[in-house]
Amino acid sequence: MSAKRIILMYISEISGHHSATLAIEKAIRSLEPQTEILNINAFNYTNPISEKIINRLYMSVIKSTPGIWDYLYDNPNVVKNIEKIKDAVHKFNSPKFKVLFDEFKPDVVACTQAFPCGMVADFKKTYNSDITLVAVLTDYVPHSYWIYDSVNFYISPSEEVSQRLLKKGVEKEKIKAFGIPFDQKFNQPQDRHSLCQKFNLHANIPTILIMGGGHGLGPIKTIIESLENVYEEIQEIVVAGTNKKLYNSLTKVIKKCKKQILLFEYVDNINELMAISDIVISKPGGVTAAEVLTKGLPMIIVSPIPGQEANNTAYLTQKGAAIKLDEPEQINFIIDDLLENQDKLERLSRSASVISKPNSSLDIAKLLLE
Repeated sequence: MSAKRIILMYISEISGHHSATLAIEKAIRSLEPQTEILNINAFNYTNPISEKIINRLYMSVIKSTPGIWDYLYDNPNVVKNIEKIKDAVHKFNSPKFKVLFDEFKPDVVACTQAFPCGMVADFKKTYNSDITLVAVLTDYVPHSYWIYDSVNFYISPSEEVSQRLLKKGVEKEKIKAFGIPFDQKFNQPQDRHSLCQKFNLHANIPTILIMGGGHGLGPIKTIIESLENVYEEIQEIVVAGTNKKLYNSLTKVIKKCKKQILLFEYVDNINELMAISDIVISKPGGVTAAEVLTKGLPMIIVSPIPGQEANNTAYLTQKGAAIKLDEPEQINFIIDDLLENQDKLERLSRSASVISKPNSSLDIAKLLLE
């Protein structure tokens, strides 16, 4: 029997969407190494110039005027008004996809972002294609930009999202609540003591991991300054991502801090950093949340941006797996309270483990291979 041919599509190189496709690819190769896989930045493939412009615009809006994103995100009026523009873009891109699909002849296309999912869905209608299309949701909200009749399967992050997909008209048999895909290395046990030695940290001192996503967003400097006021002895790990400006700024800030702080730029060993952490302070990106949940770590979310982060925050806090804080300068009070009341930490940890879906990537891989 010939090997399966699978295309995985995402947008933006430094993103949860890309991390998700890499996790799925890794899982597929662990099950069927001979599978032929293309892992494609769909936006860069179809519109390389526009991709750079739109990525910069998105980052600018998120940083300076997040209220605009809140208005645009899953707004029924916006969805309706841009329908003709979206159709025109899809029509323009369909011939490019035809060249790709005719050459590679995929059995399955899986998309971890709604934009390429919509393009492939319309391609299927335009060319009467029977390619299996799988939509892999990487946030705890099924916004309207995902919904197309020609999608064969929806990978839902949770049972709650599955119910919302049903209300949006998706057929029940199309929905698989496998969870958000992440690298299976997060499931592997790690030795805290040896890792603490590796990073020159103390194994018996509470460790706080502070992240701002791949782009190093959020009030990280304010958080570090606030943690200086934590009563108990703590140590911190800070990941600045690709944000060079933040990294350079924090290098100066940390020199004045009394707490022990490890500062990193973009890293690929977050699984190790989580393994030696007791609490995570982070943006609530879907993939990051899934990683934190499978580690059973208490999570503090500070000032989530509107849209997908706000929805992820609502889900995590409602499930008792995270705490939301809107005033980063007061995070020291939250940390003091958690460290003084271990039962609160344990409740957060248990809740995280209950809603985690540790086998998500493998379950998705099995579906794609079937």
